[in-house]
Amino acid sequence: MGELSKGLQKDKASGRRTAVASAVETLGGKLEATYYCFGGDDVIIIVDLPDNTAASSFSLSVSASGLVRTKTTPLLTVEEVDKALAKNINYRAPGR
Repeated sequence: MGELSKGLQKDKASGRRTAVASAVETLGGKLEATYYCFGGDDVIIIVDLPDNTAASSFSLSVSASGLVRTKTTPLLTVEEVDKALAKNINYRAPGR
């Protein structure tokens, strides 16, 4: 059994959620959801952090433990995508 599994057995899922929530809160954020899953990822958490710097700080700190690998996927609201679509930029596709 790996170190991560041993730690989870010791702390329980609720203990890990509490630890993650505490770390996120120190960055001015909030833990929205925690899911344990089958497949390529063992855990998925959804956090609301103030900015990309806070997200990077969280990811780097967790990864530095050596026991967890992180993958950060920023989520955009419908309103944010509409705002992005409303911007006009001058872009020429390759070869055109």
